[in-house]
Amino acid sequence: MGEIIGGQVGELVVVRHGQTEWSRSGQHTGTTDLPLLPDGEEQARALRGVLGERAFVEVRVSPMVRARRTAELAGLSATAVDPDLVEIDYGSYEGRTTAEISEELQREWSVWRDGTATAQTPGEGMADVGRRVDRVLDRARARLDEGDVVLVAHGHVLRVLTARWLGLAPEAGALFALPAGRYGILGHEHGRPVLTGWALG
Repeated sequence: MGEIIGGQVGELVVVRHGQTEWSRSGQHTGTTDLPLLPDGEEQARALRGVLGERAFVEVRVSPMVRARRTAELAGLSATAVDPDLVEIDYGSYEGRTTAEISEELQREWSVWRDGTATAQTPGEGMADVGRRVDRVLDRARARLDEGDVVLVAHGHVLRVLTARWLGLAPEAGALFALPAGRYGILGHEHGRPVLTGWALG
C-alpha cells in the first residue's frame, strides 16, 4: 500500500447493515439472506442524516438483502452490487453462535484464530476473505481521487477489509468490532492509510 502523493484524497466509509434476527442473537450469518428487523430498519434510517452530508462518488453494496435494504433506507443509491462484499462463508458453522461451536469442540473457538475452513466444516479461510476484500479495496481506491466511496456490507467482512486497508493480516479484523447499524471511516494521514472514525452512528 503506497503513499498518496499530492492532492485531496477521499475517504472510504464502511457501513454494517442494521440488526437482523441472527445478528441480535449472535448467530453467524454468512450466506443466509435474512431481512432486517424493524430495529435494524430504524438503525439504517438513522444513518441517512450523517451519510447524507457526503457526496459519494461510488456506493458499493453487498448483494445480500440486509445490506441492500440498509443502503436504501440510509438514502444511498447503489452504483454497484459487489459479490466480493458478501459476508464470510461460515460453512457448517452458519447459524450457530460462538458458544455453541465452542461447546461442540470442547474448547474456546474464535473465527479469527481458528477460521471456518476445515475438513469437517468447509467454509471460507481468512486468506480467501483477505484476497476478495483486497479486490474491493483496489476498486475503491481507483475512485478516491474523485471523492468519498461508501461500502455497505457485513460485520466480519468489513473488519477484514479494515485490517487490509491498514496493511494488517486478515485476522487482525478481530481488533475492529463493528456493531450492527454502525459505520467507520478509513482515510489517510500524511499519505498513509489510517482509521479516522469507528463504530459511529
